[in-house]
Amino acid sequence: MEALLEVCDLSVVFEREGQGGASGRIGGTHVGLAVDGVSFSLERGKTLCLVGESGCGKTVTALSLLRLLPSPPASISSGRVLFDGEDLTAMSETQLRRIRGNRAGMVFQDPMTSLNPVMRVGDQIGESLRLHRGMTAAQAREAATAMLERVNIPDPALRVRDFPHQMSGGMRQRVMIAVALACSPDLIIADEPTTALDVTVQKQILDLMRGLIEGSGSGLLLITHDLGVVARAADDVAVMYAGRIVEQGLVKGGRGVLESPSHPYTIGLLRSRPGAVPPKARLDAIPGTVPGLWARPDGCTFHPRCPHAFDRCRRETPPLFSLEAGRKSRCWLGE
Repeated sequence: MEALLEVCDLSVVFEREGQGGASGRIGGTHVGLAVDGVSFSLERGKTLCLVGESGCGKTVTALSLLRLLPSPPASISSGRVLFDGEDLTAMSETQLRRIRGNRAGMVFQDPMTSLNPVMRVGDQIGESLRLHRGMTAAQAREAATAMLERVNIPDPALRVRDFPHQMSGGMRQRVMIAVALACSPDLIIADEPTTALDVTVQKQILDLMRGLIEGSGSGLLLITHDLGVVARAADDVAVMYAGRIVEQGLVKGGRGVLESPSHPYTIGLLRSRPGAVPPKARLDAIPGTVPGLWARPDGCTFHPRCPHAFDRCRRETPPLFSLEAGRKSRCWLGE
């Protein structure tokens, strides 16, 4: 099947003045490489999860797809983002406005800061409908009410007039989903849509988004650090660390990434889950932290935290090796 979204060797840099690290320098400006040669594809009707610890580059990758990062300091230094065959990195801002909120919808990480606090939720949902579909205010209000009902908000005809602060966290997240889905986009990008929500609401939101793309020809790119979400919601998974994809493949089935991980980082993430250890036992946490943007080590970026690191890991950056069943792993042990 032809890919709806194809990301090819995408790199994103951030610039700053002052003392820099080993990432590089352009003139008197220091450059940090936030996303480093990321490639993946998403088919219609499928869900792809980008997973990893906070600070590994997931959100920067997602925002760069629709060029939502502030420039400066951020800029795409190389690569292409092909959306239904069109390169988003080569489009003008005017062309991108026709796609954002229309053919591609974004569910942002924090609905309280993403929703306008002084604007009724119905008006926020209807804004893209008026802009992209030419609806009147009354038509947009009616469509917004229908969207609230679609995302399972009770009494939608009343809640459409609410302000964000009058809703719970789960309801605000549903409003964000309604905003993203208002124009029936082909591509949905959801950045940690279940963060800080209780388990019941998490399941409802994941089931809602999965149900919306199945059979519609849409694709869902889901960003998360929760491997439980990956297991429940995704078809494919790409594990990120320090701006690079270190392992990718199918989630389950045969040699799925979650069932048979190859990269030491993926193995460490899976072992750090509460269900991976006996009751009352200490979690097997990964030592250390993700390196900062201007403090990335040479060689494999994971080697300072890896229990299997050897001399080559400290000197040379491993490529993304192809393994069985279409899986890939960025580790010298997979050579």
